[in-house]
Amino acid sequence: MTVTRDTIRTARRAIAAAGLFAALACRGSDTQTNQAGGNGGAAAPGAAALPARFALGSPADSAMLAAINIDVNPAGAGLPPGRGSWATGKPLYAAKCAMCHGVNGEGGNGGFYPALIGPEPRDSFPFAHDAKIPHTIGNYWPYATTLYDYIHRAMPYTAPGSLAPDEVYSIVAYLLAENQVIPRDAVIDATTLPKVKMPAHDRFVPDDRHGGPTFR
Repeated sequence: MTVTRDTIRTARRAIAAAGLFAALACRGSDTQTNQAGGNGGAAAPGAAALPARFALGSPADSAMLAAINIDVNPAGAGLPPGRGSWATGKPLYAAKCAMCHGVNGEGGNGGFYPALIGPEPRDSFPFAHDAKIPHTIGNYWPYATTLYDYIHRAMPYTAPGSLAPDEVYSIVAYLLAENQVIPRDAVIDATTLPKVKMPAHDRFVPDDRHGGPTFR
């Protein structure tokens, strides 16, 4: 393409005009900021000075902190008093969980609600190369205490946090028994739950990777 001198002059004028417009825009923005008292600029005459604090919120006392400190770690720290069994958990599962996760824990709504019950496969761990295998409590979860932690905080889906400790322990016992991890006559509480060893526990290893500029 041939470029004439007129084309070059026109382009230079356009660039100069754009630069002038940008400078004026920045100057206008700085003026508005200074008038509002921002960036260290003096507030405009008659403008109210901003307060040092806006007095929003309130100090968190021990009761407020305790209300949100409900997590349970893999070792069982944080489990509350209470107890439950398969017998008390079966009707609770039917009333609180089956509507989403299925009558038999098979999952629902085309997989939107995950399957909870299913111990297979028992003798392998093929999930890394076969994504179609359902990840259930019986074949994938490494810690039984995660059941209490998650159900207590997030379930049921329509009313998370509404279950009492005995109800959570009972549903946990039901799910563990249906996954053939514990017998149906077992009692689950803060002492027995951390001692339950999940079938997939030994399939997980600590993450020993280190970050930094050389991490690949």
